[in-house]
Amino acid sequence: AFRRSLLGWFWRLPWGIGLATVRSSFKIMLGLSTSGVRSAGNGSAMRAAIIGAFHHEDESRRREFGAAIARTTHTDERAVQGALFVAELIARGPAEARAMTTESMLGQALDQAVALAARGASTSEAAEALKTTGYVVHTVPFALYCYLRYGDTPLLALQECIGAGGDTDSIAAILGAWLGARHGEQGLPAHLIAELNDGPFGPTHLRGLAAALAGGAPPPRYSWLRALLRNLALYPVVIVHGFRRIFP
Repeated sequence: AFRRSLLGWFWRLPWGIGLATVRSSFKIMLGLSTSGVRSAGNGSAMRAAIIGAFHHEDESRRREFGAAIARTTHTDERAVQGALFVAELIARGPAEARAMTTESMLGQALDQAVALAARGASTSEAAEALKTTGYVVHTVPFALYCYLRYGDTPLLALQECIGAGGDTDSIAAILGAWLGARHGEQGLPAHLIAELNDGPFGPTHLRGLAAALAGGAPPPRYSWLRALLRNLALYPVVIVHGFRRIFP
């Protein structure tokens, strides 16, 4: 089911897909049984938070689903454990999530993030030390630093995360999921939620999806065509923004 959903998402032509996910989507499209590629990118970590929320009372299901969904696109152990950490933090908290991380490079970076947050290091110092690229060993620890350092104030946490630069959308997506699970919608900036487009996967859809998951009901439907057209409409916006950044 996840492979089918991933392929449907791919065919809606979203902007900025990582290379590992592109390659994996093509392998699914060709009917190959093994779709994952050896990559330590952050794509699997970005989508893992919901597993921790949905299976928060069942560790074995969290790890089973978390690893399976990660390996659909990313088979490198760093990517898999990065995804599991994202899910475990929601279910069990940072300390227990770290205790379950056995991959050495990721573990060392997570420990460094904890130390930086504990001593009140500035965001710029943490970004320099941890890095903010799409490499999962950079992405997840920097998201953790922002969560530990600023997590009591969601808007500030997101502003600091995005202001650090790098792979901001991916890192902020992970951080935002943790903040949402911790504070609930009522703890997030209402004026920003109100600005979100309320089409496919907008606030109304996501509230309905959350209610369906909590109640064991079928998920809400959405317009596949409308989602595709929205994504296509974003292409010129993203391209112009990119050139604006290159040529200030």
